[in-house]
Amino acid sequence: MWQSVLDVITLTAAMAWQMLWGLIFGFTLAAIIDAVVSKAQLQKLLPDHSPSSLTKASLLGAAASSCSYAAVAMARSLFRKGGDFTAAMAFQFAATNLVLELGVLLVLLMGWSFAGAEFIGGPIMIVVMALLLILLVPRNWIEAAREQAKKGLAGKMEGHANMATMEKEGNWRQRLSSAKGWTAISHYFVMNWAMLWKDIAVGLVVSGLLGALVPASVWQALFFTHDPLLNTLIGPLLGPLIALASFTCSIGNVPLAAVLWNGGISFGGVVAFIFGDLIILPILLIYRKYYGWRMAMVLFAVFYVAMVLAALAVELLFGSVGWVPHSRELSVSQASFSWNYTTWLNLLALSLAGVLYWRYRRTGGPEMMKNMEQGEHHHHHH
Repeated sequence: MWQSVLDVITLTAAMAWQMLWGLIFGFTLAAIIDAVVSKAQLQKLLPDHSPSSLTKASLLGAAASSCSYAAVAMARSLFRKGGDFTAAMAFQFAATNLVLELGVLLVLLMGWSFAGAEFIGGPIMIVVMALLLILLVPRNWIEAAREQAKKGLAGKMEGHANMATMEKEGNWRQRLSSAKGWTAISHYFVMNWAMLWKDIAVGLVVSGLLGALVPASVWQALFFTHDPLLNTLIGPLLGPLIALASFTCSIGNVPLAAVLWNGGISFGGVVAFIFGDLIILPILLIYRKYYGWRMAMVLFAVFYVAMVLAALAVELLFGSVGWVPHSRELSVSQASFSWNYTTWLNLLALSLAGVLYWRYRRTGGPEMMKNMEQGEHHHHHH
């Protein structure tokens, strides 16, 4: 009994440690977009869902690589500031799936063919997702989602005096180097955390529980390992749903992907599972907060279909070239978490978070936060 409690705690802690720097840097980037980038600049950069806009959004996302929670926060900042919705979603997909550290982790934990599938499947998924959003979602739904995205914590901040002057003062470089700019960034940073930390904590604990407590036999029964055709078809359909239930964050789900592969899921199933981090339950709840229920449902359906189709495509492609690995004996050791580079990045990230938090406290952040929360309660009574 105590051993399994310990397993859950160590797995959860290891995943949290693995994610920490990505989260902090991601939230900092989201705060910088919120505070510094002007509407006009974003509308110029991501004006529409043309192929060039989507490509730009994807490259930006890959460069801003981060944990799915941070990516979702950044995508909302882009959309709220007037960027195209489909482009913002492409950014979000690229930021969780086309990222270097995910590739590195996949190579180290699972082998190069999985990393290859990630980088070939990712663009396929972005294209499918973009086509579905463009074909299915009416303009007025997107505008309603934008209204919702402007609400919430950051929306109330827009009224805050220094934000109003920020938009007008100089270009983004000047804003980034001004004291006011950093005050604004620190406030947005703390607010992003305040809004999402509960969802993130729940997600980590649940994936720790699943990773540590579900025996391999359960997975094998689930994946029809004895029937190759069913196994191939079921894998991609189940992959994202397991991700949905297991709450793992993009980097955190690689160890669980290895568990699933050992458990007999198909190659495409692993790929779909790794893609599935944008429809995990806590993130669906965040979409609801950001964009409203209707859009949260639309995103869930569109993302799911895109994940399944991209994973099937990769399975067929890699299968035909003989790149699907045969061995199912991956070592999912906790050792993979004790990388020294993670430690350095975490120390860096924590000191950055410390500085931003200190700045937020020094510039009257907590009082503003209190006023906002009271503001929220007033709204509920009416």
